[in-house]
Amino acid sequence: MQTTSVLKLDSRRRKEFEFICAQHTLKLGNTTKVMGILNVTCDSFSKDGIYKDPERAKDLGLQMVEEGADIIDIGGESTRPGAQSISAQEERMRVLPVISKLVKEIKVPVSIDTSKSEVADAGLGEGASIINDISGLKADSRMAKVIARFGAGCVLMHIKGTPRT
Repeated sequence: MQTTSVLKLDSRRRKEFEFICAQHTLKLGNTTKVMGILNVTCDSFSKDGIYKDPERAKDLGLQMVEEGADIIDIGGESTRPGAQSISAQEERMRVLPVISKLVKEIKVPVSIDTSKSEVADAGLGEGASIINDISGLKADSRMAKVIARFGAGCVLMHIKGTPRT
């Protein structure tokens, strides 16, 4: 007679922990979290044109939350290969109206996809609670201090080169 051992699923559970990001706390490790992406850029791959209309972008963010998004990430500067940089002022003009509208209507954290401390500072001031920095804090030496001052969460990414290269 052959016997087999059965591994109980609960013995493989991941360790749970809390990700504290300003006014929000995400419980991580127990389930996969979904981040809804709102690109308010004129050259977004989604081609939905929401960059021209903050109200439409807000509505799309609300829909993402209704469909189960745990975080909404707002990006105002394209990071696709070959993309040209924009000024911090232009990036703020794209993301701040969307952030200010969304944070009033949703209970999930809002993340800003930026590598510029000026944009991070303004967005966190509007109520965002996470910075998603593709440069891994290497593009702007002031970014870490801004994040710390707000007690924001931080998602560090890696990028080879820059979007322009």
